[in-house]
Amino acid sequence: MAEQESDRLELIASKHFQSYKEMYKVVDYLNKTLKHKKVMFGLNKNQDGTMTINIYEI
Repeated sequence: MAEQESDRLELIASKHFQSYKEMYKVVDYLNKTLKHKKVMFGLNKNQDGTMTINIYEI
């Protein structure tokens, strides 16, 4: 199935920081409250113990 232009996520920003146990709750809150602004947040835990938050334009 071909990916449509509107289905792509464009990375706006990315930031690395020390791991925070409940950061996923913040990301979930941001995704729920800012969905209408056409942004989405992603969170990755890196192998070195840090975390990366990504902000995407939908």
